[in-house]
Amino acid sequence: MKNKINRRDFLNTTLKIIAIPSALSLQNCGDSGGNGNGGNGNENNNPSTSQINKPPKFAKNLLIPKLLTGTNFNLNIKNSTHSFFDGINTNTYSIDDGSGQMSYLGPTLKLRKGATVNIQYTNNLSINTTMHNHGMHLPSNIDGGVHNIIAPSNSFTANWTINQKACTNWYHSHLMDSTAEQVYRGLAGMTIIEDSESDALDLPKTYGVDDIPLIIQDKVFAADGSLDYSPSTMEHNHGYLGDMFLVNGVITPKLSVEPKQIRLRILNASNARVYNFSLGGKSFTQIATDNAFLENGVNMTSLKLSPAERAEIVIDLSSNFNQSVVLKDLSSGAEIMKINIDKTSITPKTTMPYALTTTLTRFAFDTNTPTRKFSLAKNSGPTGSFTINGVSMNKAVINQRVPLNQIEIWEVVNAMSMVHNFHIHATHFWIIERNGSSANVPANEQGYKDTVRVDANSSVKFVVKMVDYTNSTIPYMFHCHILEHEDRGMMGQFIVE
Repeated sequence: MKNKINRRDFLNTTLKIIAIPSALSLQNCGDSGGNGNGGNGNENNNPSTSQINKPPKFAKNLLIPKLLTGTNFNLNIKNSTHSFFDGINTNTYSIDDGSGQMSYLGPTLKLRKGATVNIQYTNNLSINTTMHNHGMHLPSNIDGGVHNIIAPSNSFTANWTINQKACTNWYHSHLMDSTAEQVYRGLAGMTIIEDSESDALDLPKTYGVDDIPLIIQDKVFAADGSLDYSPSTMEHNHGYLGDMFLVNGVITPKLSVEPKQIRLRILNASNARVYNFSLGGKSFTQIATDNAFLENGVNMTSLKLSPAERAEIVIDLSSNFNQSVVLKDLSSGAEIMKINIDKTSITPKTTMPYALTTTLTRFAFDTNTPTRKFSLAKNSGPTGSFTINGVSMNKAVINQRVPLNQIEIWEVVNAMSMVHNFHIHATHFWIIERNGSSANVPANEQGYKDTVRVDANSSVKFVVKMVDYTNSTIPYMFHCHILEHEDRGMMGQFIVE
C-alpha cells in the first residue's frame, strides 16, 4: 500500500459523524474560496490528504476524449500510463480504439437512433473485467453486467439496434466486487446518442468546441503519483472520496471557449461523491436528464448529481468575452476547472428553444398499478454488507421477476442516515414522488432517468415499464451506484419475462 499522511489513522480514529454536503459551481474567477473537499452527503465522510503536492491550478488544457462515430467499434481494454503530474507516468487502465490516444478513460462513442451497432471489447488486462453500456436499452445478454465477464485475452461483443432518444450515456466496468476499483483506475467512457429530434434543435453541437463532455471524478494519489485506491472499512461504508478533482483525466484543467452558448454534457463518474452545480448569481438552463431531453429547458441556479447521473446544461457566455469562470465545489471551495471565454473564431451561434421534445411517454398509473418496494439497508457491524430488501447480491439468486410491458411503480426507501442512489439496467423511468409527494419532484427531474439520488431517511417513487427484451436466464441489475456500496452487496437482479 502506498504511504499517505495519517489518512488511515485519521479516518479510523474519527469520533464525530460528519455530514459534508457537496456542491460544484461556476463562479467568476475572482471569487475566493478554500481548498477543502465536499462530501457525498453521507454521515461519516472526512476529507483525505494525499502526500503528493497538488499541481498548479489551471495549468493544463482540458483533454477532450477522442470521438468515434459510425456503427462498428473495436475497443481494447488495457494497461496504460497517464501523466496526471508533470514528469510522472501513473499506471492506469484505459479503453482505446487502437490509435493509442487514450491513456486514461475511453473514447466518446457517438451513436444514432435506428442504427445497428457492433461494439467489441477486448480485454488486454491480466484480470477479468466487464463493460456495462450504462443507460442503453438493449438485451440483458449484452448489457455488460456481472454475468458478461470478459476474461484476459478474450472479447465481448454487444450488437443491437439503437432504440432510444437522444441522450448522454456512458460505459464502464461492472465486475462484481471490483467495479469501484476498476472504474477508479480508468475503465469508463461517454456515449452520445443523436436522433432526428436532436438534429432539428438549435443547440451547440460541435464536439469539443461548444459541445463539451465533462467526466468528473475525485481521486487520491500517493506520494509517488500513483492512484491510491485503498479504502478503509469506514470508506467502504461511506464511499471513497478523493482530495483532487479531475475532468476528463486532467487535474484542475483550463478550457478555452467562444463567447456564445456553450453546452456541457456532465457525467458524475466519481465513486461516491454527490455534486451540486451552480453558477453563482447567473442562471443556466438544464436541457436533458440521464436518458432524454426535458420537455422544456429548466432555468436553474443549482443542480445535484449523484454518482452515474448525467445532465446537459447550456450556459450563455455571449457577453463574457475575455472573461473567465471557474468550476468550483462551493461547500469546500475546491476549484475544479477554469473556463476562459477567449476564442475569437466563432462556430455558428445558437438560440436555444424553450420546447425541446414532445415525445416523452408518460405511462398512465393509478392506485391499482402494481408497486414494488426496495429498502436500502446495511447489516450490523463495521464490516456488515449492504442489502436491498434484507439480502445482499448473489449471482445465483433472481430477486425480482418483471412482466414485459407491465406498467409498475417502484418505490425506493432509504431509512439510513447516509445518501444512496438507485440505478436500474434495461430501461429508463419517470420520477413521480419524493417523500410521498409529487410536489417534491423538481422540474429538472421530470425527464427520463436511469439513476436517482435517494437522500438519507427519504424515499423516491418512479414509474417504469420493461419493453422489447426478455431473457429467462440472464438478468439485469438494480443497485446503488455508490460503487463501494454496490461492491459490498447493495445490488440485486431481475428477469424480464
